[in-house]
Amino acid sequence: MSDQKTESLIINDVHNKVLLDNDENNFTIQHTQHIDQSFLDNLRDTRENSLNQQEAEYMSVASIPVAIHEQWLREGFDLMEEPAHAIVARLKQHKLDGFLTTKKQV
Repeated sequence: MSDQKTESLIINDVHNKVLLDNDENNFTIQHTQHIDQSFLDNLRDTRENSLNQQEAEYMSVASIPVAIHEQWLREGFDLMEEPAHAIVARLKQHKLDGFLTTKKQV
C-alpha cells in the first residue's frame, strides 16, 4: 500500500428532472449538475499560474462540466469538433470564464 496521498475532485453526475407546466400537457426537462467550489478554486489557481507554465505538445484550455457540454450539444455546438479559440470565445460569451484553465491566447 502506498503512502502517497491522492486528492480527487468529485463532480456529481448530471441530474434530469421532468417538470410539468401549469396545464399538465406541457413539460420542461431540467438538467443540473453540482460543481464543488474546490473544483472552481483549483481551476482558478491553474489559470492564474498558466503564464508561468511552459507547455508541451498539448495545452489545457478549459475544464468544462458534462452538463454544459450536453447543453451545447443540444444547441449544435460540439466541443469535440470545435477549435480551442471557439470554445474559449463561447465560454466568455456565456460568462463561464471560470472553467478556463489558461490565460494564454489560443
